[in-house]
Order: sequence, then C-alpha cells, then structure tokens
Amino acid sequence: MNELLSQAKAQQIPHHFPLSDDTLAETIIQPHFLSEAVFAGGSFWYLEAAFGRVYGVVKTATGYCGGTWKKPTYSEVCEGRTGHTEAVKVIFDNTRVSYRFLCDIFWDSHDPTNKDYLNFCLSTHYRSAIFYCNEEERKQAQQSKIRRQMKLNKRIVTKIVPLESIFYFAENQHQKYYLQKRYRVCESLSLRSTEQFVESNMACKLNGILGLDGEMIVDKLTAFLETNELPKQTKSACAEIVEDLSKN
Repeated sequence: MNELLSQAKAQQIPHHFPLSDDTLAETIIQPHFLSEAVFAGGSFWYLEAAFGRVYGVVKTATGYCGGTWKKPTYSEVCEGRTGHTEAVKVIFDNTRVSYRFLCDIFWDSHDPTNKDYLNFCLSTHYRSAIFYCNEEERKQAQQSKIRRQMKLNKRIVTKIVPLESIFYFAENQHQKYYLQKRYRVCESLSLRSTEQFVESNMACKLNGILGLDGEMIVDKLTAFLETNELPKQTKSACAEIVEDLSKN
C-alpha cells in the first residue's frame, strides 16, 4: 500500500483542474441528470481524488473492473489472477459537466503512454482504460484520445473498451484514501462503511481537495469552508488541517 501511495505522489498533480465550487446542495438531483463513467489509470486512490474535485462530480468510488472473478479482493487483484484492474466510478451531474470533459481530466491524471500498462494480466493490476457504456461514450472517448495523441510524441496505450463486467467496489480502506488519512475529519463525518464513503458528496469533495499538495490544500480547503455549511466538528477538523499546513 505504501508503495502505491509513493507512486501516486510521484505523479505531477495538475493544478489547472477546475476545482469544484459546488455547494453541498440539500436538494436531490433528479436521476435523469445523473450519469456514470468508469476510468482506470494507475492508482485508483489518485484518480478518485482527481475526479472528486471536479465541478459537477457528485460521487466517486474506487473498485475493480474488467475481470472475470466474482467479488475480487484487493490482494487477489494485485496478484494479477483475477483479470481486474483498479478503476474509479464517477457519478456526475450531466447539466454541469460533460463526459467529454471528464475524459480530458482522465488524460491529465496519469501518463497514458506508460508501456507498463501493456503488461496488464501478466505482471500488474494497473491499466489505462476508458470503460464506455454506450456508443456515444465510445465515440467521445475515441475522439478525446485522438485529440490527446496529437499533443504527445509517444503512443498512447490506453484501451477504450465496453463496460461488460461488473464494477466491484474496493474495500472500505481504499475509498476516499486521502480523506481517511485525516482521521479527525472522518470521525466528524461518521463515515464507517464502504457505502457511506461512496454515497457522501462531502467525502467526495474533501477527498479531492486533500489529494492535492500542501499549498493547494490550504487555498482550496479554506475556500470550501467559506462556501459550504459543514458540521461543526468537521469544520473544526478541517480548520486544524489548514492551520497545520500553513505553518509548514
């Protein structure tokens, strides 16, 4: 696990992402305004945080996709025996953010030219892939890949494949990883189960912010506290993070 975190931190964090300025709306978004997308690109910890801080993204979840085994565990996936890869499911408000834009975020969140991803099913559980649900998503993903390839001098190895297998949620400790590192914040949100971490919009947004580097965390978390009504204990725990990071 520590090795995976080191790999995730080694990636350059793209600061140009438009961080969400969503308020934590009390109203429920109508189902026909919600869409799903599934991406895989290296560590699902880092990828989940990258999508979580995007305006219009409502929920995120880490999990396993593309394999044949039922209900695989993290250790089984890491051993490469199940055919699954680490992946992230993104639930988004399609009136606020487009699938095309999420594809652009995907390319910026990892190195799609990394040839190690070609060894999938042989020596690594990492993969670079866009799992599309319908023909329109396939077209948009393919067009997005072409646009990105034109900007690079190395071949993109990312696969664009149909989402034909079940997306299995990863274990609790792999959901909202950067948020879970901040124990006091998690305690204040009373998040315990995998379902609670997956369903919480607040956890989605805070995990995205806490996945940034120190200075960016201070700026974005401060703005988040100013624009959202949070539980008193959560606000206090977040304020402590800001204060601690500001001293360093």
